[in-house]
Amino acid sequence: MLVPTTHPLQAGLTAESPLISAYRGIRPATTPVWFMRQAGRSLPEYRELRVGTEMLQACLTPELASEITLQPVRRHAVDAGIFFSDIVVPLKLVGVDVSIVPGRGPVMGKAVRTAADVAELVQNDPAQLDSALGPIIDAVARTVAELGTTPLIGFAGAPFTLAAYLVEGGPSKDHIRARTMMHADPESWAALMTWTAEITGRFLRAQVLAGASAAQLFDSWAGSLSPEDYVRHVAPASARVLDFVRDLTFEASGTETRVPIVHFGVGTGEILPQMRDVGADVVGIDYRTPLDEGIRRLGASVPVQGNVDPAMLAAPWNILEAHVRDVHRRGLDAPAHVMNLGHGVPPETDPTVLTRVVELVHSL
Repeated sequence: MLVPTTHPLQAGLTAESPLISAYRGIRPATTPVWFMRQAGRSLPEYRELRVGTEMLQACLTPELASEITLQPVRRHAVDAGIFFSDIVVPLKLVGVDVSIVPGRGPVMGKAVRTAADVAELVQNDPAQLDSALGPIIDAVARTVAELGTTPLIGFAGAPFTLAAYLVEGGPSKDHIRARTMMHADPESWAALMTWTAEITGRFLRAQVLAGASAAQLFDSWAGSLSPEDYVRHVAPASARVLDFVRDLTFEASGTETRVPIVHFGVGTGEILPQMRDVGADVVGIDYRTPLDEGIRRLGASVPVQGNVDPAMLAAPWNILEAHVRDVHRRGLDAPAHVMNLGHGVPPETDPTVLTRVVELVHSL
């Protein structure tokens, strides 16, 4: 299905951009760069804008979400905007009691621990999300109108990470309750994963149709899984999410091609091929795995994204510069490489350092 003619990809605004070229496996003359969590806490203009506004309220206020997405593009001249949102936004929109507690993260009003809890949750029809996505669609449309030739990346949380938050009731170090349900009650687990896949898939599709030029699925907690558990209990749901955007295409240089899909997880060095195999065009590699080693594990067959260590952002410039150059060199083993962090921007990061990194990458 071709995206609308007004879509930035179909209108010719972003299809040949460095980012989309790299995502398609075409190495551009200049390595594209953007940062996970670039839209947010490290920017003083963001903190000023957020005064008196809760996180989820900001995500669901189109003017705010759009402005926050645009701020780092203006400041750093990165090659993409990443849509400002949170993985629990679609849960909130279908009626799940969830809040984002400062300093802690998403917290559920009620943990989903039993078969009865799962049965109660999945009674919420995922299709109702479609009529609740107006603020998201509005925010994306506002943002792409301002970005012009700079692509916007759509954002969604993968089913396992959403399910882990639901079962644990909030953040967890080892996700033991979620992994226990996976084995102790596989039927309930499967029902929960199917439901979260439908929710997040609809959320991601809406962003792409509204103007996002790429779709990125974040599986923040998949690194806690063995390859066997990932393939058996998680991969089918992640593949289902990507089914929602896999059919969306655009025309570039006379060829119809699909909107690029990126898959990223934290601590997922042991399951990179499996994450690719759910249907991703690009795989993000976190800072724990050397980029060239991650590329080797992927068979040097797909574009990659990553993987500057966020801790290096506070190091002396000569240390950070050497590290960025090393990551860039390792990325040459892949068909194409998008420079990024191996996780998110720490909130205490000096924004001028990020700008300097962008300038360095563009000079290489």
